[in-house]
Amino acid sequence: MASMFTAAFWVATGERTVRTAAQTLIATLGLETTGVLDVDWGQGLALAGSAALLAVLTAISASGTGGPGLTETVRERQ
Repeated sequence: MASMFTAAFWVATGERTVRTAAQTLIATLGLETTGVLDVDWGQGLALAGSAALLAVLTAISASGTGGPGLTETVRERQ
């Protein structure tokens, strides 16, 4: 089990957090471009920040399950 007090846990959590924020920002601004949503950069960044915070909180709440996510990683199964 991965503990949230290890460097590996926080590296993986950081990677997932950045990826989640980037995906949310790209999706939000893409929907704005197509006219589905009416948002500006500030609103898009706020949504991305909220998604990043939720990614960190999910990782912390799942810290005893084998990784920062709710499933174990391939390396841990080997």
